Amino acid sequence: MANLARLPRVKRLKRLLARFARARGGATAVEFAFVAGPFLLLVFAIIELALVSLVSVTLENAVSDTSREIRTGQLQTAGGTAATFKTDMCGELGWIGSACSSALSIDVRTFTGFSASGTALDAAKPTTPCWDPGGPGSIVLVRAYYNWPLITPLLQTGLQTANGKRMVTAAAAFANEPYSEDTVAPVTCPTN
Repeated sequence: MANLARLPRVKRLKRLLARFARARGGATAVEFAFVAGPFLLLVFAIIELALVSLVSVTLENAVSDTSREIRTGQLQTAGGTAATFKTDMCGELGWIGSACSSALSIDVRTFTGFSASGTALDAAKPTTPCWDPGGPGSIVLVRAYYNWPLITPLLQTGLQTANGKRMVTAAAAFANEPYSEDTVAPVTCPTN
C-alpha cells in the first residue's frame, strides 16, 4: 500500500525531470558557468607569466646597465658601496615601485678566471651576499635576486620558489677595464 502512495510522487518527479531536460532557456548561462572559471584562470595565468617575464627582462637590463659602473671603475673611484649600487639598480627597476629595496638582493664577487665564475652561476643564492667590485682587470660576477609575488593560485604551486614568491635572477660576468686606481682593498667573501 505504501508503494501505491509513492507512485504519483515518482510520476511527478519524472515529468519534472523530463521538462527540465527539454528546457533550453538557461543553457547558455549554464555553459558559461562551466567555462568561465577555467577561462578566467587561464587569462590570469597568462598575465602572471607575462609579468614574471617582464620582471626578468627588466632585471637583466638593470644588471647590465648598473654593472657597467663597476666595469669602468666609475663606482670604485667614487667610493661607491653596495647600498649605492643597489639604489642605482632599483632606479633602473623604477616601474616595480618601492618594494624594490626589500625584495632585491645583490651579490658581487671577484674570481681568478671566467671558468670559476661559471661554476658560481650554477650555485644557489648565497646565504651571505658579498660586495667585492674588484680593481682594474678583475674578473667580476654580479648577481641580482628579486622576489616577485605571485597571485594566481595554480601558478603559485608551479612557479613559486618560497612563500608564494618567484625568485627572478640575473647575472653578468665581465673583466674590469684597466682604469687607474691607486689601491684596491682586498675583500674576502664567504663561500656559498
